[in-house]
Amino acid sequence: MPEFTIRPATPADEAALGRYGAALMRQHHALDPQRFILTERPEADYGRFLVSEIGHPDSVVLVAERADEIVGYLYAACEPMSWKELRAACGYVHDVFIDEGVRHQGVARRLMRAAIAWAKAKGLPRLVLSSAAGNASAQQLFESLGFRRTMIEMTCELNAPGSRT
Repeated sequence: MPEFTIRPATPADEAALGRYGAALMRQHHALDPQRFILTERPEADYGRFLVSEIGHPDSVVLVAERADEIVGYLYAACEPMSWKELRAACGYVHDVFIDEGVRHQGVARRLMRAAIAWAKAKGLPRLVLSSAAGNASAQQLFESLGFRRTMIEMTCELNAPGSRT
């Protein structure tokens, strides 16, 4: 089996980034369509967004590559202190997505370790992320890397039929 390489994304990776970003968007939307958005053209929209973050001094977009094929990506950014979230400045992993065909082969772990190294190199005191409530395997990975549970997001649909509000 060929080895995986982790590298910074380039604008030439836009199609793959869009494909995987759209897959992540669809995955979340399928879990809770009221909470998570799904645009009309998620591949183009997400690919364009991720490429816009490349080269930004306070963000990183990494890809996992095997045999010249991108098989996953990670997007993280420096986030300022937030009064509304009651947290200090930190690094925030916004996205991690791995192609189904290579999951459970250490790709996500390698991307996450690269993000941890990036955050340390930036002098950030911590790295924060959110995980879909039903994604137990991702949560196990994050916990094995030293992440701990700190918040649980809850959503109340105000205009839903049968709402108690």
